Amino acid sequence: MKKLFLYAACAALVNWLSATPAHAQNAPVKQVQLTRFQLQSSVLVKAGGRELSDKNYRNTAPWYPVQVPSTVLYGLVANHVYPDPYQGWNNMHIPDASDAFNKQYNLDKYSHLPGKVNPWKKPYWYRTTFTVPAADKGKTFQLIFKGINYRAEVWLNGHRVADSTQMAGMFAEHNLNVSRSVLAGGSNTLAVKIFPLDEPGLPAKEQLEALGPFYENGGPTGDIGKNVTMLCSVGWDWMPPVRDRNMGIWQPVYLRTTGTVTIARPKLTTDLPSFPDTSTAKLSLGLTLTNYSAATANGKLMVSIKPENFAGPVTQFTQPVALPGGVTKIVKLDADKVNQLLIKNPKLWWPNGYGRANLYRIKLQYANGAHITDDTSFVFGIRTVSTRTSEVNGFTRREFFVNGKRVHLNGGAWVPDLMVHRDSARYDYEMHLCRNANVNLVRIWGGGVTPPDAFWNAADRYGLMVWSDFWITGDTQGEFKGSPDWPLENNVFTKNVISTIYRIRNHPSLLVWTGGNEGHARRELYDVMRNNIIKLDGTRPFIPSSSGFAKLPAGWEGSWPDNQPSGVYSGGPYAWKDAKEYYKLADQAHDWVFKDETGLPSQPPYNTLAKNIPDTTWDKNLPYPLNNMWGYHDAATGAGKYDEYYKDMVSRYGKPTSREDFSDKMQLMNTTGYQGIFEAAGHKLTETGGVMLWKLNAAFPSVIWQIYDWYLEPNAGYYAMQNACEPIHIQFNQSDSTVAVLNRTHRSTGTLMLQADVYDTHTKSLFHQLATASFDDEGVKEVIPMGYVLKQVKEFCFVVLSLKDAKGNVVSRNTYWMAPGNDYTPLNKLNNAQVQAKLLKTAKGKSENSWTIQLTNNSNQLAFYVRPQLMVNGQEVMPAYWTGSYVTLAPHESTTLSVSAPVAKLGQQTPVIQVSGWNVKHQIISTK
Repeated sequence: MKKLFLYAACAALVNWLSATPAHAQNAPVKQVQLTRFQLQSSVLVKAGGRELSDKNYRNTAPWYPVQVPSTVLYGLVANHVYPDPYQGWNNMHIPDASDAFNKQYNLDKYSHLPGKVNPWKKPYWYRTTFTVPAADKGKTFQLIFKGINYRAEVWLNGHRVADSTQMAGMFAEHNLNVSRSVLAGGSNTLAVKIFPLDEPGLPAKEQLEALGPFYENGGPTGDIGKNVTMLCSVGWDWMPPVRDRNMGIWQPVYLRTTGTVTIARPKLTTDLPSFPDTSTAKLSLGLTLTNYSAATANGKLMVSIKPENFAGPVTQFTQPVALPGGVTKIVKLDADKVNQLLIKNPKLWWPNGYGRANLYRIKLQYANGAHITDDTSFVFGIRTVSTRTSEVNGFTRREFFVNGKRVHLNGGAWVPDLMVHRDSARYDYEMHLCRNANVNLVRIWGGGVTPPDAFWNAADRYGLMVWSDFWITGDTQGEFKGSPDWPLENNVFTKNVISTIYRIRNHPSLLVWTGGNEGHARRELYDVMRNNIIKLDGTRPFIPSSSGFAKLPAGWEGSWPDNQPSGVYSGGPYAWKDAKEYYKLADQAHDWVFKDETGLPSQPPYNTLAKNIPDTTWDKNLPYPLNNMWGYHDAATGAGKYDEYYKDMVSRYGKPTSREDFSDKMQLMNTTGYQGIFEAAGHKLTETGGVMLWKLNAAFPSVIWQIYDWYLEPNAGYYAMQNACEPIHIQFNQSDSTVAVLNRTHRSTGTLMLQADVYDTHTKSLFHQLATASFDDEGVKEVIPMGYVLKQVKEFCFVVLSLKDAKGNVVSRNTYWMAPGNDYTPLNKLNNAQVQAKLLKTAKGKSENSWTIQLTNNSNQLAFYVRPQLMVNGQEVMPAYWTGSYVTLAPHESTTLSVSAPVAKLGQQTPVIQVSGWNVKHQIISTK
């Protein structure tokens, strides 16, 4: 973790140094990111914005260098003013934004500001200088702030260009015309005054015990909800309070230089008018042109459309557009007016598991005579989205369709980083991990943030549908606590909603908007969301809430366009459950007709245990190997039932004998838990809309609710989900003890061959059967009944399944372990198996390298829980994208696995592959 800030600072410095390449100096249109700033509190800096933005200002107080984007706290931590809050107890050595909380925990003594016990009450200044070439004199200049928190006042060269009434809320993008203030041919000074949240909110009691009480999400009163901000910054049951509530410039800042006519707010929509025939697509394009000069521009709009990630023809056309001086004009073009917007044989954008995420890039230019005055481009996908509802056992069930095909949603909630400091590489890594796990849906949870552009770009590339909550939760808006009167300022909320719609509406990954998490905003704000989505987007559904239990008041409009209830349901369970319990829930239907929140604690593997819990010393007053630091890293979470998770593990697998044994047994719990969730939902594939986890990722080093941890290490549950959600899958239904096959795709499978085996602990065969199945479309088929067999087995056993296509290729494999009374301790005495690992292939690429290995069980003993790891200098490479892990091999069975990893994470070292297993000795394979 100590390397985090050094890495971020170096990356940002490289970004700044390369922000203005030589060839861009004379480009007609350019956009430069401003990254190198200085930071200081207004308590120490007495000067105002006019003086601070003057080139002759001389610092009278020490300023801290920061690389923007950076919150105030992140910048101070990077400068070693405060300790790293991700690690250990360090967050308890940083003062909080709440005076009452500081007093409760005696945190005021840690304030870095002399005489100020709360360093977050007063604004902070960000200051930078930049040079504009003399050749740009007369150009139009815009300062673009992609996101600030919570209010900002902007000064440039002694002129105030925006105040804190204009720039408020965490999710609005601000484009400021600074043409009159920019000095071409000289140095320019920018000073940005960042104000703290209007109401910092009172956090709940800290989780300072390993198995502590239930955490009050959003604090005891939910008063953080008075702001339009990252609500979880006050603390939730999976992250501690962020001490400054993430005040600062948390998204990039750009200086954009153009001619006098600019392009803004482009909107591209796609339609398949002859569906189910998809050989033709109609595009519609809208944009806003503004002429900042006094003279009429008799120019033309030039449009180019070309494939982004596949080979194909380029489409180009021009459209004359005259624009009087000082006028803003909305231009709308469609396929009925412009033939080139009728795309023949389009390559469609499909979600992960249903096809390829094909992307196009559109480039828009406005030319006035021989001069290009503005130039912008973005990526889009050709696809349609729709939804429908039906009634099942008194519950409304919602289903979604992409390109007319039903998609069963498998994914989970996405939460922001503690100090909102993910960069584009991190977003790519995490979205890639999600795709690799066969996730097809990422939910932006309403208590977090609407992520930066880099997130959406990665989701588009990886075919991940996105479910986007607005910033409302039942914990702050009155469903559980808080008040429907919050947030307090309608205008701030409205501006943030509209700005967000403009920013992300062109992304093909965006599947659905929701009005919030487990609750509703008051009527006027609810209508703001719904009506602006219809008006400004109108291409994808809106549902009132991410919980069907949060009922709309009478007279309110429901989902759009069907005016029905949400048809999705949260409510867990959030604790570990036996797989049979998930099958009962799926069979009963009820809220499992579309379950949008369920999950389990999910202890990370042993190799990141010490990173997540730096102090691993056992407190002998607690179950082995816990201590109170576990509580601060989320084991205390009451809703997570970590203590029950622990007790269930011990009752099934026996008391842990070491930290490694503890971690390994927890992985068995993760496997059966996630396998149960997704296979139970899959068993009702065509009868449910989907199932989503609480949650996919981590906000900081944590031991709960995640399929990969903060260090990007997947736990065994990740691979259980990867297996359970594969396009064609074989599984053992634990509701009726049958072997079933699922086809999640809308393609025919041909004949599939099933094989089911049952072995005892000595790998004696107790059952063997073959069968066939085939599909024309998505569906589930129960093929091999096994209830009668398992009733006769009175001891621990393994159920091993495989599925092959007509050519004999294995398309799915699966393993279960069962025992009377759930006594799985015989696993602790398995005989050793002999597994041979062999490198088959190495491939090097620009951004990733990959390797393929073959694992062969050369013994008569089943090889259980075999795990390959990509290693450099004794440490696992993270992220690494394995096609499978924690696999089981029957006697003399082989399997092939592949892994890829970012070149940036490999350095100059040649990695090795380490293979280990429950009853398999460690071995190392060279990749040379």
